[in-house]
Amino acid sequence: MIRTEIVKSAPALLRERAAELGAKTAFEDKDRKLSYAALDENTARLAGGLARAGLAAGDRVALYLPNSVDWVEACFAVLRAGGVAVPIAYDSTADEVGYRLTDADCRFVVTTEERREIAAGDGRTLLLVDQAEDAAGALSYDAMRADMTAPAPRDPDDIDGASFIVYTSGTTGRPKGVLLSQRSMFWVTAAAWAPAAGLNADDRVLSPLPLFHSYALNFSVLSIVAVGASEYILDRFSTDRALDLLDGGGFTVFPGVPTMFHYLLETARSRGAAPQGLRICLSAGAIMPATLNREFETAFGVTLLDGYGITETATMVTMNWPTGGRVLGSCGLPVPGLATRIVDPATGADAAVGEEGELIVRGPNLMLGYHNKPEETAAALKEGWYRTGDLAKADANGYLTITGRLKELIIRGGQNIAPAEIEEVANAYDGVLDCAVAGAPHPHLGETPAIFVVPRDAGAFSADGLIAHCKDRLSAYKIPTAVHIVDAIPRTGSGKVMRFKLTEAVDS
Repeated sequence: MIRTEIVKSAPALLRERAAELGAKTAFEDKDRKLSYAALDENTARLAGGLARAGLAAGDRVALYLPNSVDWVEACFAVLRAGGVAVPIAYDSTADEVGYRLTDADCRFVVTTEERREIAAGDGRTLLLVDQAEDAAGALSYDAMRADMTAPAPRDPDDIDGASFIVYTSGTTGRPKGVLLSQRSMFWVTAAAWAPAAGLNADDRVLSPLPLFHSYALNFSVLSIVAVGASEYILDRFSTDRALDLLDGGGFTVFPGVPTMFHYLLETARSRGAAPQGLRICLSAGAIMPATLNREFETAFGVTLLDGYGITETATMVTMNWPTGGRVLGSCGLPVPGLATRIVDPATGADAAVGEEGELIVRGPNLMLGYHNKPEETAAALKEGWYRTGDLAKADANGYLTITGRLKELIIRGGQNIAPAEIEEVANAYDGVLDCAVAGAPHPHLGETPAIFVVPRDAGAFSADGLIAHCKDRLSAYKIPTAVHIVDAIPRTGSGKVMRFKLTEAVDS
């Protein structure tokens, strides 16, 4: 059942939760714990302070902070002030930060003294979270939050305008700013997280997700308030820290990406036991191998629901449900209220059951467009459908499986190879801890698949053994022609493989 009653403005939801839940903990980290009442009061003062400092409705505000309660608090304050929140990864390079600040034309930046020099710019106001008083060229976040003379927040009720500019992961090129509304975000909560995952006010969530990413912004920030849950925010993902907290923290929900579940499983095995007691785990951001899903569920005694989403759809497009049948390795069924099609990329004709094509989507959660990029917006949004660029196929029951990216296909002598198919097979080989596949140039065939492997034990790993394993399970043209041993697989914050970096390594 779609929870349409929570598809409303963030200020309205926050006021409701504060009235209902008051002293209940909303968010917590290693330094701070914040109740719903305090979240309401603090964000009201911050929103009023931002307006008094010159923030106009529609102005962009960068959230350039580490994972923390401060991050969440600042996000809701921006929304209550009528601003547009622009999340930026705290560990981004100076060039990456500068590009986003300039591209989004951010008027304000909420950050730290440590990042002041990177964030500064002409006409840009800095709000520093670790300064007790206003400093030269910057305002104090603490002072603004404590200011009892701040004007009332604007608390706009528009949920259809742009409230967020979330930059894409940049797996293939320069990141694009995705314009997302509160309707699109809260629709995902109402149609996916609440009904499918059962997220509710009794849940205590442990979140390791990077808050600048759309998945975390949606689930670990907005959805927590939408349903009145409580959450502990990890400042960064640490396998040992997460397992220690899960051992005795009374947590019921753990959201992650496949690589996190992979390392949690490996470390739990090395410890000899896995934490029990979670109600549900959720995975998105990248493809979840069926073997990992099955082995994690067995070890942790919990259902691990996989789903598929992208920034341009405010995260989720499909999800597996805890009830009914599940097809491990697939990303589930379309979220209620969304329409999906699999089409021939060249002709636009619908693909037959089981045939591969490009996945296109329409529904209430679609982006408004790309910020300042009308041509890219027009190419991606056609007749109300968003062209994902992802290759997929559906079975007779409608379960979707993502098979790769249009631009990531390896074309070997005219034959198409999806890297994910080879990775699924290779991950089942005992000596492989992690892996990824990319195309390597070939003088006659154009390109062939090369596999990059993080071995469990480098001294004992056998490249020939891995190739033999693949030969038993894949067609001849899909067998990797080279095995490269690496220390780590380059991934985005959402867990997607940055194949262009692997390709660069092959070319160099």
